[in-house]
Amino acid sequence: MSAGTGDRGGRFVEGADGGRQGRGKPGRSAVTGGGAVMFSDAPGAGGAPSAAPAAGRPGAVGGGAASVPRARPAPRPRPGGVPAGHLGAGRWGKIAQRIVPDDLQPDVLRLELTELGDAFRAYQRRPEPDLAVLADLHDRKARAFALWADVTEDASLREEAVRAEAAARTTREMNANRLGIEVDGGGPVVQRLLTRGQGAHARGVLEYVRVHAPLPGAEARLAVLMLSLRAARAGTGNVTGQDLSGWLQGDAERVLQDLVDVGWLCLPEGVDAADALDSRPEEPTQVTVPSLLPAGPRPLPFGKVTRARLSGWAQKVVGDRKLRKKKAGAATRLLAVYTAAHSRPDGRLGERVEGAEGAEGDGVGLDAVASFCGLRPEDVTEHAELLVAAGWLTEADAAGGRLRGRLGERILPLSGLV
Repeated sequence: MSAGTGDRGGRFVEGADGGRQGRGKPGRSAVTGGGAVMFSDAPGAGGAPSAAPAAGRPGAVGGGAASVPRARPAPRPRPGGVPAGHLGAGRWGKIAQRIVPDDLQPDVLRLELTELGDAFRAYQRRPEPDLAVLADLHDRKARAFALWADVTEDASLREEAVRAEAAARTTREMNANRLGIEVDGGGPVVQRLLTRGQGAHARGVLEYVRVHAPLPGAEARLAVLMLSLRAARAGTGNVTGQDLSGWLQGDAERVLQDLVDVGWLCLPEGVDAADALDSRPEEPTQVTVPSLLPAGPRPLPFGKVTRARLSGWAQKVVGDRKLRKKKAGAATRLLAVYTAAHSRPDGRLGERVEGAEGAEGDGVGLDAVASFCGLRPEDVTEHAELLVAAGWLTEADAAGGRLRGRLGERILPLSGLV
């Protein structure tokens, strides 16, 4: 004889002849497993077992002595037509399209299943996803459904528990990939500014600037980078004099005018470079980058959220306090941007190369670095040493045509997560 779940969430007991018998008399507890049942997420947890253990069938949780309840008739409708699974005040004990029987024992299991259903529905109403929270909910569901399966000997509940375990594992892997951390890795979790996908977009912007910058100097390339990020979506963006002078320091007016003269940048009618430098946050200057106007295929194909995140990321790099303190020039700050964008979660530069000595990867190509920064390859080492002095890099080596190094610990949140 075994217990299971009947139609519409009802309980049934199979007799020796294979037929289903109904519920027992009202007030008798449902079939339960023996031993104490406890959920770490349920009220009364923290080491205190459930106050309502009951004897169960052989093979149920706890392995208690067999105790088979008498057959019971199907539940009668409650006064007012309230079904048995209803908890009152407009709330249903329901999870994963299943009604939680209101006589399910132990009580701690029934409460956990009910609260879990509410928690999943509350999660679906969140304005922003939180994969760590979702993974914890799936873990709780796996434990609860496993016990529910033991209590009722319902194979479909066991399958649901297995699916919840897999969902928890997959969700954690997705969250780790998004944050650029190892699953179950040691050490503190670094709060990343970019996801892996946004890091890939950042490297795409840097390559676009490297190839399409209209002027060769580092100052012009830095301006092209920052203005491209402002105008990436619609071909237009707002800048202030504080932005421009922060990026380009004393070269701002000259560089801005040079970009206008070559046709890469357009200022509003009647506004010149000097006027743009005088613009304040309450009245920014709207600039236009014709090559980024959405008339044809977009060269920088990402959404507005990613655009804002990348622009903020680049601003944090270029405006780094220690780089400003060292009076780092445009080329050095471009190198800071490039090293951050091309670093792995642990801060090492370049992609991980299987078979490389110590599995530490092989850095980034010196020619590509120099081209992006507006430098000669032989001059990159000098600027890398300035980054080491500023604590941006902990080490740097440009031997063999590759720039190798590692971001300092304080820079890890800015990693592009290669």
